[in-house]
Amino acid sequence: MPSPLQSLHERSADARRAVIVSISTNSIFAFGKIAAAILGHSQALLADGIESLLDIISSGFVWGALKYGAKPPDENHPYGHGKIESLAGVAGSLLLLLAGILVGYHSLREIFLTWSDPGYKPPHPEPFTMGVLLVVIIGKEFLFRYILHHGRKAGSSAMEMDAWHHRSDAITSIAAFIGIGIALVGGPNYASADGWAALFSCLIIGYNGLRMMRKSIGEMMDESVSEEIISHVYEIACLVPGVIRAEKCRVRKSGLVLIADLHIQVDGDRTVREGHAISHTVKDRLLESDLPFADVTVHIEPVD
Repeated sequence: MPSPLQSLHERSADARRAVIVSISTNSIFAFGKIAAAILGHSQALLADGIESLLDIISSGFVWGALKYGAKPPDENHPYGHGKIESLAGVAGSLLLLLAGILVGYHSLREIFLTWSDPGYKPPHPEPFTMGVLLVVIIGKEFLFRYILHHGRKAGSSAMEMDAWHHRSDAITSIAAFIGIGIALVGGPNYASADGWAALFSCLIIGYNGLRMMRKSIGEMMDESVSEEIISHVYEIACLVPGVIRAEKCRVRKSGLVLIADLHIQVDGDRTVREGHAISHTVKDRLLESDLPFADVTVHIEPVD
């Protein structure tokens, strides 16, 4: 079985390869959408393309965080460098919120001009833009599932945030598709539907940005992991011969790995050497488990 450090490097390398796929594909989609928006006179598609450009920057943050976070612990960072991954999640969430603000601004500007100036007619989108959006929707949903799978496999919150960038992009593309469809079917009088579709998209983007930011900030503040993980730790510890009870388990996430503190109770008549051996066995079992532990501190308490 690979050591925790080897496992971390392998998961980080696999995650970085997935992010490279994300950046490459997203670059094609972003420039394709912006070109189609300019040629096809679609505000919703242009906003969608701008969001995709921010997605590329966000994915770059994630790749860098995964690379840096895989560095082994050193004198200045005894617990490793994993927290950079949560910081990248916060940065990506801020970019997602910025994308929502940009989309909302352009949408409200078009809607306001339509209402305030009866003579103003927003650009009427071309039919081919719907074909571009259809390809983007399918591709973005594939990227969402692909990155989410690799993010959960690696245990990376930043990658999960990056995956939701793709899902948000797919939603904005669906909204743009509907808005352009209404504008094409309804004629020039319904051209503002393109802007309304983009405005709806910004609400979805903002919601996902806030949701992922809360998760990343929670990890930076050492928020406790799920009860399922805590229960699994207790189960593994109590199966070690000599352990009477396990308690006071604290587990926190640091990048792709977990760090735990655990108290175990042993027979008070055992020698110090025996208690020390039991605690080491508990630590080894946890490090060898299916949970991605990088370090475990086991405290011994006597039971009369």
